[in-house]
This record gives sequence, structure tokens and C-alpha cells, in this order.
Amino acid sequence: MGNPVINVVDLVKKYGNLTALDHLSFMVAEGEILGLLGPNGSGKTTAINCILSLLKFEKGSIEVFGRQMSPDAYDIKRDIGVVMQNVAVFNELTVYENIDYFCGLYVHDKAVRKPYVEEAITFTGLKDFRKFYPKKLSGGLLRRLNIACGIAHKPKLIIMDEPTVAVDPQSRNNILEGIKRLNKNGATVLYTSHYMEEVELICSRIIILDKGKIIASGTKQELKAMIELGEKIRVEGVSLDDVLMEKIKNRPGILVADYRDRALEVRFAREGNGVLGLLNFLRDNGIEMGRLYSEMPTLNDVFLELTGKELRD
Repeated sequence: MGNPVINVVDLVKKYGNLTALDHLSFMVAEGEILGLLGPNGSGKTTAINCILSLLKFEKGSIEVFGRQMSPDAYDIKRDIGVVMQNVAVFNELTVYENIDYFCGLYVHDKAVRKPYVEEAITFTGLKDFRKFYPKKLSGGLLRRLNIACGIAHKPKLIIMDEPTVAVDPQSRNNILEGIKRLNKNGATVLYTSHYMEEVELICSRIIILDKGKIIASGTKQELKAMIELGEKIRVEGVSLDDVLMEKIKNRPGILVADYRDRALEVRFAREGNGVLGLLNFLRDNGIEMGRLYSEMPTLNDVFLELTGKELRD
């Protein structure tokens, strides 16, 4: 793991009697994409606002690039790009003018800034929309403009808070691919989301937050190895009686078995390897089978087992 780009130690943030961040500690290493995953209200945005010194906190310390972060640490902030979940652009400016304005906050030389702006436009796929005003853009294009404004000055650290909220699948895929390219080009990324699929796709390491606390952290493989659940299969078009179902439920390695509407769903233990044995059992008992679906554990399963609730609750 590389040098710490962000180092958060024992962070406590309260809103009255509500503890939004409860002794939160984590590190973002140089060159990684760290995902903060958790349901709405888990503390993801509060943590980012504290890192950026937009919020005061009761306890703890935050270092960015090895230096203490503060509201007036402009030399540190110059190397940070921020893309928040709420689109923040000027409606009176065109796409090009918006990107040029935000880039100009960090790069004052127009001659230097111009290729930066052009590169950001190309990177986010906004070439055909450079003269458009924001009100003429779709939701997905607005999100891309928001990202272009945040990354045009070539920051070393990019913080993205739910950048794909309320966008269409195509725009979401474009944004995620863009984030991976930024990381490949050398940027360290802190990415928050409550979409487990996104975090699984792009993040090298994941922290799962709930009620301001870290409940698990690691790679997606390490997180899934923490839980008892293993593969889930669904076999359609089967006819089973109560006797057979009882035998299936009692087979080694099976945690849960359910049968309804001529479909059998079975969840195996993580260490179990009973799928083939179950299929052979059905065949040996003369059970005809239709389509079969297999699904490995997801981060939502991790969250469910650790907290007793769905990730999107």
C-alpha cells in the first residue's frame, strides 16, 4: 500500500444529540480508489465535508498529503478535485465557460489553462455540447459537466460523493469508466456510494459505514470472506414434495432452502461446495429441472449479515 494521502484519526462529529461520525479512523493510500459504502445517513458525506474542512468536528485529526487540514489550507486544496452529489455549475455559463471558470480557480495562466479545459471536455465526452448551457443538458450530461469542473485542474486527489445519483445506466457506465481512467493516470480517488455494484466494480479497497462507524473494511474478496454465506442457486421448473424438501434442507453445507412456484432457492455456506451434490441429488430422485441461476455473495449480503438490514434500507 502506498503513502497516506488522507489520514483520518478518531474523528467525532455530532449534530446536537446525534453522533454522525463515531470515532472514525481510516487511511486513503496513494494510487488507490477507496470506496466508502453505506446507506443514506451512514456518515459518508459528513466524513468528506470534515476532510475538506467544510465542517468543524468535536474530536480527531485529519491529514491530507501528510499535512494537517484546515479551512485556509489553500495549497493543499489546490491538489484536490471535488465532485459532490449535488450538481454545482453556473446556469449563465456554457459548458466550456463553466469548466474554464472552475479550472481558473487553480490555474490562473490562460495559456496553460486552455489545454486543461479541452482535455477535460474530451475526457468527459462533452465535445458536442461545449456551447450548451446547463439547462439544455440531460441529467447524465450535467453529471459529466460536474465531474469535468472538478478534475480539469489535474488534481492529485479526487473526492467523489455519490457522483452517479439519478443518472441513466449509460451515463453511469461512462462516469465509472472515467474514474478508472483518472486513477490509471495517477489520481488517488475517494469514492462514496450506496450502490454496491459501483463500489465492487471500481474500488481497490472498501470501507462499509453504518451509523458513523466502520463495520468492515478490506478488498471485496476480503469482505465477502468475513461472512458465512456462500453461493446461492435457483433451480426453476422443479416439482418437490415436503419429504424431498426436508432432505434438501438437511444436506451438509446448506444454510437456507426455499421452494415456491416450482422454483427451488438454496443458499450454501461459504466453505461448502454442495452445488454439484444437490444437482446430483435432484437427478437421482428423478426430478426434472429447468433453468438454473447461480449468484455469489454480494456486498449487500455482507452488510445484511453484519447489521441485520439491507444496504439500501
